[in-house]
Amino acid sequence: MSKLTLKQQGFCLSYIETGNASEAYRINYDAENMKPETVKVKASQMLKKDNIRITLAELQQHHQDRHDITIDSLTERLTAVEKLALESKNPSAAVAAIMGIAKVHGLITNKQEVTGRDNKPVEVELTGYDLARRVAYMLSQGDMRERKGDNHAST
Repeated sequence: MSKLTLKQQGFCLSYIETGNASEAYRINYDAENMKPETVKVKASQMLKKDNIRITLAELQQHHQDRHDITIDSLTERLTAVEKLALESKNPSAAVAAIMGIAKVHGLITNKQEVTGRDNKPVEVELTGYDLARRVAYMLSQGDMRERKGDNHAST
């Protein structure tokens, strides 16, 4: 790990464990009296520090190597789950699998970049509703391919 304080090391380990920067910040820093918005800003600032980013990349690579996880292996597993969910007529599980595939391939993120008043890019966290709309759109596009006779979506 890069040169980090104990709290920064804890933040990195908690972030890898939870996948949530705000939660990792709350676990490792005195955030008890902070507003959720303040915690979110502080956590975001942590993720922008070079030594934190380097450490997180090292930890993620270590976990990936340890478990031999690749985008292809995740896609294969999620596709099998999607197929099983559709066969058992469980649409919510199928949508969750499709969301997983889209996220693994970087098609869906929980953040969107917009331009602020000063024409500088600003990251905005998408709501669950926004993500659901994107998935619904992607699903409708898949349905449209199938209706047109293009069966690539099912292969």
